[in-house]
Amino acid sequence: MRVLLLNLYYPPDTSATAKMAETVANALARENEVTIFCGRPSYDPTEHRPWRLFQTEKKNGVRIVRVGSTDFPRFNMKKRVLNYLTYTALVIPRALFTRCDAILAMTDPPFEGILGAFVAMLKRKPYFYNIRDMYPDMAVGGAIVAPGLLSRVWEKLHRWALRRATRVIVLGEDMRNRILGKGVHDHRIEIVRDGAEILPSGAPRPQFDSEVIRQIREGFRFVVLHAGNIGFYGAWETLVTAAKQLSGDGIGFVFVGEGAQRAQLESLAAGVSNIRFLPFFPGSKIPSVLAAADAHLITIKRGLEGVVVPSKMYGILAAGKAIVAAAPNEADAVVLGERSGFSVAADPDRPHDLATVVRRLGADPARVAQMGRAALAAAPAYDRVKELEKFVQIVSRSRSR
Repeated sequence: MRVLLLNLYYPPDTSATAKMAETVANALARENEVTIFCGRPSYDPTEHRPWRLFQTEKKNGVRIVRVGSTDFPRFNMKKRVLNYLTYTALVIPRALFTRCDAILAMTDPPFEGILGAFVAMLKRKPYFYNIRDMYPDMAVGGAIVAPGLLSRVWEKLHRWALRRATRVIVLGEDMRNRILGKGVHDHRIEIVRDGAEILPSGAPRPQFDSEVIRQIREGFRFVVLHAGNIGFYGAWETLVTAAKQLSGDGIGFVFVGEGAQRAQLESLAAGVSNIRFLPFFPGSKIPSVLAAADAHLITIKRGLEGVVVPSKMYGILAAGKAIVAAAPNEADAVVLGERSGFSVAADPDRPHDLATVVRRLGADPARVAQMGRAALAAAPAYDRVKELEKFVQIVSRSRSR
């Protein structure tokens, strides 16, 4: 089957959606002909591409077509929108004249799902919509776009795209509930989690870098770690206020990563002695970063549960670490964590609740160890290989239909 995948970002872009687009494309390419239409690298790329109207390459059996979109850095939002628009203008005509049997769209740019539905409608092909972050909910909830005419029109078009989809593929139960609330029938929604790499029994354990662990832990007896994108979805003020309440307990809050809200978070945390900021470490150091913490933080602002689903949870489980979820009760990190015993939750609007939860964990190493064992036990249920197999089966079923 010939599958046409639409997503602006693709390696050498380093965004999470770029990496996942590559993972999905490679999995589909084992049994199908896969073409991805992406843009010129612009999301912290490891390398750039000169401008060409279209550039074609092949890697791991995937045909990669890069359109000549602008490649302004992601930190300038106005110019980033120009990246979106130039990509869209070039992708639509090229996609319409590219032979395929099914169309799969992700969520970069944020209106990619609408674009994919439009192309699929004109080509009369099955349409699969893999929602990574839900827009416009994310844009409005993260205060990127103000409520008004634009958001209402965007939402109306998005609901149209959802109804056009043969299958809507979401990241978790909380996102599935969001989609149900938009009027999509239950049988058309599939959950495929990002999952984690599960090492087979007897495989050698990763070697940890003592210097990475020292940078994270130095000066703290108990570390709660947020590793990943510091974006619009987090309850950052709650985390900072809770950290202040724990400054005399030897408990450190460490943030590893970058993102649109990092500067604001650093400003909020100015002068707080038990908050530390570190840049991203190389990918080879991820096992050491995961191992360095006593517990890992997952945070989602109230109202954004199911709009964003932090995929880092599965790597934390595979590392056998406890999770502190500053998130609404409906979020997967809370629901799944309480079901399996690997997480504790705190209201994202109540810093005192979070401080109390962390203080209790810091004083109870036996409970932290038990939660870590529960995490390890839960991890195989979210094996990335099995989740990718599920993804391929969902798309491949359209052939028989």
